[in-house]
Amino acid sequence: MTKPAIFLSKTDLARRHIEGLIISRQVKPGDRITTREVSEALGISETPIREAIRSLASEGWLEVQTHVGAVVASAGSEQLREIYALRGLIGALAIELGSASFNAERLAALDANIAEATAAVDAQDTTRYTQTNHEFHVLLSDTPQSQWCLRMLVNMSAMTSAHYGFNLLPERMAASLAEHKAIRDALRAGNFEAAASLIKLHEHSAYETIASALAEDNEVRALGTG
Repeated sequence: MTKPAIFLSKTDLARRHIEGLIISRQVKPGDRITTREVSEALGISETPIREAIRSLASEGWLEVQTHVGAVVASAGSEQLREIYALRGLIGALAIELGSASFNAERLAALDANIAEATAAVDAQDTTRYTQTNHEFHVLLSDTPQSQWCLRMLVNMSAMTSAHYGFNLLPERMAASLAEHKAIRDALRAGNFEAAASLIKLHEHSAYETIASALAEDNEVRALGTG
């Protein structure tokens, strides 16, 4: 069956364009996002772009600075600690609420996702792994019982991937994949409590890797300015 076409408003189109720039790291934390550049890229007026920028700023993707305009937001170690803790808690809740939805079809989709992720790790393809990682977490939370969990996780996942994705930390891919397999195995066994605990550990492990990288980066900067 052919899926119905999805029509986006100009504001949604601008929002997706800006999100794409951030996630692909074509723009980085601190870089400006101008309505003129987005307008030229999409061929639309600047009014819906301003609306998209306001929406993204309210969700933490962008910061609007006096005399500067909209810039890509950055996140420090403490903010990331909170974000990853929330991701773990919300991910665990999504599994608990949606336990009835982890049927044979969804488990098969998780198997296919892990096969794709394994190929990405073998090829050291960070772009491909980033996509399969996102899809894995969507499969865990996109159930009729956990739609609010899904919304919050998608926003937080996009923000963290934009700032500290696998393209910056490729060494994290293999560990991430092993953790995904453990979560899948717990779900297949019907042990939803274990799967919920594992998703919390998974997010904590991701934070620990990022925090370590941030500490090393700060140390290098300190040495460079000493």
